[in-house]
Amino acid sequence: MLRKGLVNLSLSKQPFKQTQVHKKPLSQFKRMHLQQDCQVTFISIVLYTALCQSSFTEINRRVTESIMETNSDSAQEKLFVQKLRQCCVLFDFLSDPLSDLKWKEVKRAALSEMVEYINHNRSVITEPIYPEVVHMVSFAVNMFRALPPSSNPTGAEFDPEEDEPTLEAAWPHLQLVYEFFLRFLESPDFQPNIAKKYIDQKFVMQLLELFDSEDPRERDFLKTTLHRIYGKFLGLRAYIRKQINNIFYRFIYETEHHNGIAELLEILGSIINGFALPLKEEHKIFLLKVLLPLHKVKSLSVYHPQLAYCVVQFLEKDSTLTEPVVMALLKYWPKTHSPKEVMFLNELEEILDVIEPSEFVKVMEPLFRQLAKCVSSPHFQVAERALYYWNNEYIMSLISDNAARILPIMFPALYRNSKSHWNKTIHGLIYNALKLFMEMNQKLFDDCTQQEKAKLKEREEAWMKIESLARSNPQYVMCVDPSGLNSPVEMETDGPFIEDVQMLKKTVQARAIQMAREQRKERPLVRRKSDLPQDSFTTKALETHRRAEDMLTNHDGR
Repeated sequence: MLRKGLVNLSLSKQPFKQTQVHKKPLSQFKRMHLQQDCQVTFISIVLYTALCQSSFTEINRRVTESIMETNSDSAQEKLFVQKLRQCCVLFDFLSDPLSDLKWKEVKRAALSEMVEYINHNRSVITEPIYPEVVHMVSFAVNMFRALPPSSNPTGAEFDPEEDEPTLEAAWPHLQLVYEFFLRFLESPDFQPNIAKKYIDQKFVMQLLELFDSEDPRERDFLKTTLHRIYGKFLGLRAYIRKQINNIFYRFIYETEHHNGIAELLEILGSIINGFALPLKEEHKIFLLKVLLPLHKVKSLSVYHPQLAYCVVQFLEKDSTLTEPVVMALLKYWPKTHSPKEVMFLNELEEILDVIEPSEFVKVMEPLFRQLAKCVSSPHFQVAERALYYWNNEYIMSLISDNAARILPIMFPALYRNSKSHWNKTIHGLIYNALKLFMEMNQKLFDDCTQQEKAKLKEREEAWMKIESLARSNPQYVMCVDPSGLNSPVEMETDGPFIEDVQMLKKTVQARAIQMAREQRKERPLVRRKSDLPQDSFTTKALETHRRAEDMLTNHDGR
């Protein structure tokens, strides 16, 4: 009786309803679903899955015919609906991957056939198809599901270069479901006015929850899917932006853990690019209250390129936002995390590439005070990345126009570190920067040199005075080691640091030329990947993954 009911279900033209299969147990499932806020117990899921799988054989006997081989349009639509319902059956890929291999392949073949059918045929998406497609894709059938707990919720941040992601076991079916739904959205027959009854705020909310999946392949398809929905459903745009904001707020101020921040920022980058001018106040608030605080999260490295792109997009839209953005970056500037400091320097250069000269004047002094600290950093990558700014022609033009205020800020750090920094590469880059300053304004360079010499001399005299006062103390002999402190204190102004101005010029020119010959100007700032054992299955799965955008492009360009 149960199988007979399932066969009749597969041939019905009515939208799929669970209560048609077996009214009593499935009505109990429905009551449980409402009482427990859309969460079905594990035992119920197992029983329901077993029920569906036991019926899959009977359903399959009636729908193995190819849609393409059916002659009439009505028969094709009927068979299309049957295959959509057939693909609502779920299989176990995790606890028992080898079970039901035959029927897993039947479902995979049905999904593949529907992808090709919807891609190569027109006028096949009729109004009765919409609820069937949305049901097959969502509503606890295929895509929308509870994600497993994070594999490392409180441990170290995920490192894409070192860590392997956790892949979704059911991806062979899930990928085809995503691909089918994307084809459905991209079809010329797709009508948003009909689809909006089924693709609503609840659908979007469940879709956004899946962005926390640990499988990068799924997040890639989710990114493309949400972007298509944003483009086609104007009424959902504000809601999508609001819910993404909520995810970011929760990530920044509560959990600091979410797997899909990079993908969400990539979607926002495209959305920001389409903002109309002048920018609305809500968009400016989003930049200042959401995007900029994302810089302080410890896992910044995972999503920083996408975040920097969004920030630069805002500045290209409205240059008056430059000052609050730069000041916020300086506020969040890392103190002890050098790799993060390099990321900030990368983003800051991108901002300077699009900055207006009038806005540059407002931020140049605090900005170059921070750059002076970076040049003096003992971490050579931080100092190196800061000194690469002097290879940027546009930045050099801005510096040249404001040299009278910038050179006095930068000169002490450049002068001291030209000989005191431990890394020889930094010496060459510093001499290159000094040479550019010298060519920019010879008189100002000489004045800064004399002022720095005077400050160092004054500092030496102050220390000598302190030592003299210490020697006059009656307890001096008792507190010091006579063998170590009887000689005058050597200051950093001794020896090569007190140079004649002309000698400094010659040294700067000679060393700059020498280092330019020995080094390439643009060395990639890369970190060597550790030689760790890798899971061959994970590596192969990621290598063979077809990105959603590439898949759509290949089909459209056939």
